[in-house]
Parts: sequence; C-alpha cells; structure tokens
Amino acid sequence: MSSNMLSEGHISEIGLEDLSDSDEIDIGQDDKELLLSNSEDGSTVKLQRQITLLSGVAINVGTIIGSGIFVSPKGVLLGVSSVGMTVIVWVLAGIISLLGALCFAELGTMFPSSGGFYFYLREIYGEFAAFLFLWVSLIMQVPASCAVVAITFGRYAVQPFFPSADCEPPIIAIQLLALNSVLLCGFFNIFSVRLTTAVQNVFTVFKMLALTIIIVMGAVQIFRGDTTSFENSFEGTTYGGLGNALYSGLFSYAGWYNLNNVVEELKNPYKNLPRAIYITMTIVTIFYVFANVAYFTAMTPQELLASDAVAVTFGIKVLGVFAWCMPVFVAMSTFGSNNGSLLGLSRMFFVGARDRQLPNVLAMIDIKRKTPMPSLLVVTFLTCVYVFAKDVYTLINYFNFVLWTSSGALSAGLLYLRWKKPEMSRPYKVFIGLPIFFTIASFALVVLGTISAPLDTLIGVAITLTGVPFYFILIRPAKIPKFLHKIEVGVTHWCQKLFLVTNEEKKK
Repeated sequence: MSSNMLSEGHISEIGLEDLSDSDEIDIGQDDKELLLSNSEDGSTVKLQRQITLLSGVAINVGTIIGSGIFVSPKGVLLGVSSVGMTVIVWVLAGIISLLGALCFAELGTMFPSSGGFYFYLREIYGEFAAFLFLWVSLIMQVPASCAVVAITFGRYAVQPFFPSADCEPPIIAIQLLALNSVLLCGFFNIFSVRLTTAVQNVFTVFKMLALTIIIVMGAVQIFRGDTTSFENSFEGTTYGGLGNALYSGLFSYAGWYNLNNVVEELKNPYKNLPRAIYITMTIVTIFYVFANVAYFTAMTPQELLASDAVAVTFGIKVLGVFAWCMPVFVAMSTFGSNNGSLLGLSRMFFVGARDRQLPNVLAMIDIKRKTPMPSLLVVTFLTCVYVFAKDVYTLINYFNFVLWTSSGALSAGLLYLRWKKPEMSRPYKVFIGLPIFFTIASFALVVLGTISAPLDTLIGVAITLTGVPFYFILIRPAKIPKFLHKIEVGVTHWCQKLFLVTNEEKKK
C-alpha cells in the first residue's frame, strides 16, 4: 500500500492514455469526446461507459430521494416553527444543493475521473486530506448511512403486516429484511452495471409516482378549501433552530454528488454530467417543495410534528383503503436509494485503491462483468455489519461536519484553481459567484452544526483523526514492512483466484 500519486495524466484513467495536462497538444472538445467514446470497445478489462444521460438522472434522483422526504420533514418544521418558513427552508436547501452540484460539475469535467470527493481533494489538497476523507468514509460514514437507509426499508416493508400501532414488528424481522435488501443491491451492482441502472430506473419511476400521488392529493385538498395551515403561515417563526432545520432539509437532498463518483462510466461526460445535474436538482427541488405543501393540506403543524412517518400519516388521512401503498412506496424508495449509493460510493474506494491509498485488491475489476467486485463486496459487507449496530442512527450525526467541510473546501479549491491555473481546460464553467456563495454556505453550516451539537462534531473529528497513524505508517512511506507486504500480496492473489478479478488494463 505504498504511495503512488498520479500528479499528471489523470485523463489516462478514462481512456486518453496518450494525453496529460503537461502535453502540448491542441485538441478540441469534440475531439476529446470522440476519443472518450472510441476508447470503449468492451474487450479491455476496465470500467465501461454504459451510463446514459437518462440513467445518470435516474441514479442521481434515485439516490437523493430516499426516506427523508417521506419520513422526516418534521425536522425542518421543528427548527423554524412555522409553515411558511418551512417551505422557504426546503427551497433554500434545494438551491444550496444545486450550487454544490454545479460546482462539482465543473470539477467533474476538469478532472474526468471517478471518485468524486476523494479524487478532487487529492488533486487540489494532496493525498493526506484525500486519505482522511477516504478513511472515515470507508470505516463508518458510507456503511452506516447505507445501513440507516436499509433499516428504514425493513421497517416500512414489514409495516403492512403489522397495521396495528399496538403491535410493533420485531426488530430482528426489520434487520433481516434490511440485510436482504443490502445483499440484493450488492448482487445487482456486482452482476452488471446495465442491470443496476435498469433497476435504478424502475425504482426511480416508483418513487416519483409516490411523490406525484402526494402532490396530486394535496392539490385536491387545496381545491376543497383545506388551507387552514397556510393562514398566517409565518406566525411564530423562530430562527434559533435554523441551522438544524437546514441540516434536516439538506439531509433529504444528500446524494447530489453521486454521479461524480461514476464519471468514468458516464457516456459523453463533458455534456451529460452538467445536464444530468441541472435536470436532477430541478426535478427534486420542485417535487420536494410541492410534497411539503401537500403534507400541510392534510395535517396541522402539530399533527406533522407528532408523526414519525409523515407520508404514512398523510396516506391514512387522505388515501383511505389505499393507505397501505405509502409504506410500500417508502420501502421501494429506500431500496432504490441504496442501489444507487452502492453504485457510486464503491467507485470512490476503487479509485482510492487504484492510487494505492487502500489495499490493491479493491482496485480490481471482474474480468467478465467489468464491475469493481472487491470494492462492492467490502462496502456491502460493512453495511450488513452496521445493520445490526444499536446506535447506527447516532453514528451518522458525527459526520455532517465531514461532508460540509469537504464540500466547502472543494468549492474554495475551485476558486483557487481559477486563480492559480486559469489555463486548465474547463469544458463546463460556472459563474464565479456560485462557488463563492457555496463556500460561505458550507462553512456556515459547519459552524451552526458545531454550535448546536458540539459533542457530535468533536467525536466526528476524533474518528477522522484515527486515520493519521495509518497514513504515516502504511501509506506515506515508499515501502511498508515486508511482513505486511507479504500479507497484502497473499490476500490479493487469493482474491484474484477466488473472484476472477484483475487490475485495469491500459489500452494503447
């Protein structure tokens, strides 16, 4: 696991092996796109460009829309205390997420490699900062977040069989259903990228159908005159909990960065990455805002705060005998979210291992299916472990600062590159004010979150810093101890024989 930084030629990782930032070659944007498309013939053992614009939108929409909008809109209302301000917070959270996604679109076309956060941190701030993000993501953040979504799936998948509030489903049934959902998502991702994107497309349609039902029924309620909640809608607004309200709203938008993790598998990334981001964030923001308006047509603010599953309560009040469909839709939504998360986040660890920041075996690809099987197996296994953890919900609270500190650092890094390297190719370029605003907003969220939950932030920082000794002992040195090297080689060879995987081939 010795260090092997790629200071030049990151383009080679996507098929342009003969081009690097240092080459004096005048090549147009259309020529680059042609080279990208022509570099894929399916015979080379490497990640293949199989994700279309439609599938890219489905991956992003399907990952973003998980359980948040169906289960916990009350977190926003709890923070600001009024219906009008709640709607504004949902709009503001959507705008902040859109700005972050657009900044990432520029980074993704400047550095057209998979890996997202990790790869951009490495290119801008170096391998130490990138490793710490990779470390905390692998050991806790990614599997814990996926486990929470899986547990939510289990809870709502079993609910139709336990309709009475007096009869709670056994926790082991919820955990076993969650476990099976993770294993099934892992199987889809390992078997085929096309199968994974097809599954993602289907489940995205179902979750959009669920939100459409909520919005349409809300419109019916408004036409009937059920607008009591919107009278004096800003009365009682409080701003002390604005930070927590924004965190709750932004949690439901989490995943806007997921497509950047699979840029190497996206067709025509210079055009399709920005397009997919625009389409995704517009769709999600519109649906989220109107869904929250619909909730308030059927529930008073007090009823919404009393509900642990807002969409289910809405269904009981409005859909009558068809109320059972809401928990089913929530379960399908969470399954699709995890399916997309495994697709994107496994690539981050794949790229990290390719850079020798993680064991080499995680940088290997299934010879037949062209999927990063070892990386997917590790993420799937760790998620299954966290499914049975008692405090998994508490764990994800520790890493809000990691996400928003990294997001702010990358948008600030984008500004730095505009000043330091103006000559760099930028196939997509955002207005300079957007990264400035997003940088300020990100660090403001970190400050607000630290003020409201200082212990959670302190624990998150402490867990992140546990990666420091691993970096200086195993990653930074040119050579690691011989016995560790032998162990790594032995494990790698065993995994290659067992799973029929190998490192990427470089096409000449």
